[in-house]
Amino acid sequence: MKNMPSPTTATGTIYRYIFELLEKNPEGLRWVELNTLVEKEFPHFHPKTINGCVWKLIELFPDKVHKPKKGVFQLIKQ
Repeated sequence: MKNMPSPTTATGTIYRYIFELLEKNPEGLRWVELNTLVEKEFPHFHPKTINGCVWKLIELFPDKVHKPKKGVFQLIKQ
């Protein structure tokens, strides 16, 4: 994926997993679901790191992710 952080970093790993989850759930995922799923997959990452990644998702990837309604993250159909 273009402009994706390096997979060797914690944030890069988290973002790659978030995009996998969003691809598997085209209807979108709520913020709490996204956080919970990432925390279960990567329990060794600090929860604030995970929360920060989800929080900045729209800001960092405005061409890939949008919020069709409050609290829901969804991939932009291309």
